[in-house]
Amino acid sequence: MTNTSDTVKLRIGTRGSPLALAQAHEVRDELAKAHPEFAAEGAIAITVITTTGDRILDRALSEVGGKGLFTKEIDDALLGGDIDLAVHSMKDVPTILPDGMVLPTILPREDVRDAFISLKYKSFAEMPAGSVIGSASLRRQAMILNKYPELKVITFRGNVQTRLRKLEEGQVDATLLAMAGLNRLGRPDVATAAIPEDDMLPAVAQGAIGITIREDDVRTRKWISILNCPASTIRVAAERAALRALDGSCRTPIAALAEYLPDGKMRLRVTIVRPDGSERLDTERLIDNPDLTNAAAAGTDAGNELKARGGPDFISA
Repeated sequence: MTNTSDTVKLRIGTRGSPLALAQAHEVRDELAKAHPEFAAEGAIAITVITTTGDRILDRALSEVGGKGLFTKEIDDALLGGDIDLAVHSMKDVPTILPDGMVLPTILPREDVRDAFISLKYKSFAEMPAGSVIGSASLRRQAMILNKYPELKVITFRGNVQTRLRKLEEGQVDATLLAMAGLNRLGRPDVATAAIPEDDMLPAVAQGAIGITIREDDVRTRKWISILNCPASTIRVAAERAALRALDGSCRTPIAALAEYLPDGKMRLRVTIVRPDGSERLDTERLIDNPDLTNAAAAGTDAGNELKARGGPDFISA
């Protein structure tokens, strides 16, 4: 992974999917705008790293187990000095980072909603009993089954392009993707409809891009600090604190959304659902004068409440 060019001043690590590359290019372009030394062609190199989650495409990620399926190899490259920073979809990033790594920057958050995509129907409500929905997300599967138990949900892996091809081939009647991903790919037209948050609460940190660096890398930290969005950082902190309290992994149907209200307060909603959709528990918090500390405290409190209400067998049922 060594760079042969003397012109490279900064090395970005990323997964190789079209969406991951779009996010890495967004970070590269923003850095080039902010810092004249990065404006020259080739000053910032993008290194594609294949992760475990990218390699395993024949099984649901929940069957593979563990956390960091889309980050571990990138983390290793970062800590090993092969790259200077890594660009991640925040919903892929474990709530506990490896020693020696920090996450100082979160970009302005995109649309948090899920997109309903179908060539036949406009919404779940239009779908007849037995219709098949493809999704790789346990959260989406469980929430659909909770509200529409007459529908059938199957595991549906692959990047955006792969899932759309499977839909066109008629393997399923509908699928879901994140609106943020479609927007970043310049394909919002793919969505049949954006699903309101009240109908399907999004994944923790959905729509947010985060940048990790080595803890002792003062130079890179200074460069990327200009990209940080404080409001998005506080929202994501609240949601990730709830996830951490619930000990959430890719086996766990957990949803959370922190939003600023017109009066400056923050509303945090957190939901857990049994994987088969048979039971759903919700809670929310209102945070006055939200900052990183009290937002995270509210998230922890909400997560602990749901954990206590659900009991030890809820999520593993």
